[in-house]
Amino acid sequence: MNAGANLVLVGPMGAGKTSVGKLLAEKLGLSFLDSDRELESRCGADIPWIFDIEGESGFRTRETEILSELCSMSGILLATGGGAVISEKNRELISGAGVVVYLSATADQIYQRVRHDSGRPLLQVHNPKATIQDILKKREPLYREVADLVLSSSDRESPNSMTAAVYAKLEEEFPNKF
Repeated sequence: MNAGANLVLVGPMGAGKTSVGKLLAEKLGLSFLDSDRELESRCGADIPWIFDIEGESGFRTRETEILSELCSMSGILLATGGGAVISEKNRELISGAGVVVYLSATADQIYQRVRHDSGRPLLQVHNPKATIQDILKKREPLYREVADLVLSSSDRESPNSMTAAVYAKLEEEFPNKF
């Protein structure tokens, strides 16, 4: 890895950003950071609570503050929250932080992965599968806008196989960067 090289993972909830990110960071010798966990740690509250008290707009303001700080660091692998790309400012921060990998997944795959997770405030609705489809429709172009590489996590059976696929693609597309 080159000193200062960063990798940023974007994509919807349940695409594997955190699980793949941890494995990939270890393989690349980068420090792993998760913007959602950093936000929770600094606020002393979990994301569902922040949504309840401050609403989505309050959460998004805090998210931009955290991303501004994290994206200025070097030698990191950053897993972003699924909605981080909504804000134009966040997209600028993410794009400027390093190589951006979009881990895509289908609505069905995401639903299977997160359907029992009560820590997903946007899915605490009557029809979470329809919400996932709507989220993907809105965010897909934004993920692609910031991405240097796009890989489908739906085609991989495990975080290990997805990590290997991302690593191979990085070596192919960005030789000597990591």
